[in-house]
Amino acid sequence: MMWLVAVLALPVVATLGAGLWLELKPRPLPSRWLRGGLLANLLLFAVTLAAVMGLGMQEVLAAEPVAAAGDISLGRGLALLGIGLPTGLAAIAAAMALGPIGSASLAVIAEKPEMFGRTLVYLGLAEGVAIYGLVMSILMLGRI
Repeated sequence: MMWLVAVLALPVVATLGAGLWLELKPRPLPSRWLRGGLLANLLLFAVTLAAVMGLGMQEVLAAEPVAAAGDISLGRGLALLGIGLPTGLAAIAAAMALGPIGSASLAVIAEKPEMFGRTLVYLGLAEGVAIYGLVMSILMLGRI
């Protein structure tokens, strides 16, 4: 199991090392190298993550049940992970929405300063997505 964790950490360390190397010694690289390296990195990460999850599930299912830790079972643990998903995914979606909206808002405000109020409304709508995810997580947490 530890070798899979090491293989899982390898793409992350390789990406950080390549980024640091390119930062210290900048030079143009062909885009197909970068695209191929990124795809290989993502593929290795996904395959290793799936293997770690599969082997970890086997270890959890083979373990003796423990009743002393507040009755936390596999189902309760998965439920708690599922409760955190709406907040995380909504925050990612809000960030993806706020980038283009924020840059467009700044461009509009630079040309027409009187449009500031309207652009704030659009930014608030995009930020509302993250708040909705948080509200859903709180509602689901109350159901456990």
